[in-house]
Amino acid sequence: MPRKELLADFLLLMVSAVWGLTFVSVKNAMAEVAPFSFNAVRFGLAFLFMLPFCRSSLNRLDRHLVGAGVLLGLFLFGGYSFQTVGLIYTSASNAGFITGLAVVFVPVLVAILSRRMPSRFVTLGVFSATAGLALLTLETGLDFNRGDLLVLLCAFSFAGHIFLVGRYSPRYHTVLLVTVQIGTVSLASAAAAALTEPPLASFSTTVWAALLVTAIPATSLAFLVQNWAQKFTTPTHTALIFAMEPVFAALCAYWLLGERISRQDLLGAVLMLAGILLSEIKREDPTLP
Repeated sequence: MPRKELLADFLLLMVSAVWGLTFVSVKNAMAEVAPFSFNAVRFGLAFLFMLPFCRSSLNRLDRHLVGAGVLLGLFLFGGYSFQTVGLIYTSASNAGFITGLAVVFVPVLVAILSRRMPSRFVTLGVFSATAGLALLTLETGLDFNRGDLLVLLCAFSFAGHIFLVGRYSPRYHTVLLVTVQIGTVSLASAAAAALTEPPLASFSTTVWAALLVTAIPATSLAFLVQNWAQKFTTPTHTALIFAMEPVFAALCAYWLLGERISRQDLLGAVLMLAGILLSEIKREDPTLP
């Protein structure tokens, strides 16, 4: 494997670990601050952090780059909004695993837009992951937890974002593209907060800690890595590596929040991860039918 591809894979794995850790931080912060306000400040801080790094490349900013960045930002806004609101009503471990379902949606999305039917492995992967999702989220009968449904919409949004980053990252300057994305999320979150939430009050130490952890490592640096790395790998390969995020999230929820993981949860997680791996077999071995 070329050195840049190996480095890209390693950095994407580190992003997965950081994102898994943020589930615990956000879960704690949601007890004190409204979700859209939290995201507005989080991405606002990340945007301010990025601005000094844009000064030397502003001459490369054009309407095409801005349009791509805004579109990517809207998918991110959808993903983080559904995820943050969903965390109010569901556990951090469930939210982590359901968000991981995005890695199954990515190859399906690629197949649909390329007008090629998914392979048998992608189809089996979708069924396996859906069964795992049911085990993780069904509480009584066929009733879903409303938080789990919101996080499922988050998974769709993140899948679209991964797909579009694969399309746009080779075309545009990485720092500028990431900055426009982050700024879009901050503005959209601020607008949603103004319409649906009370004005911001002072933040506690817990909330500020969550904002700092999520704003710089889990937003600015994480999306810089993703947008750079996807110049050297495919969206589906990126999605497979991001499958580790829910694993990190569940471990952190178990260690830091004391959340229990039942046998049913474990079986659901295994089926979801199996679905993720099955969806990738065709790509890894193109000789398979």
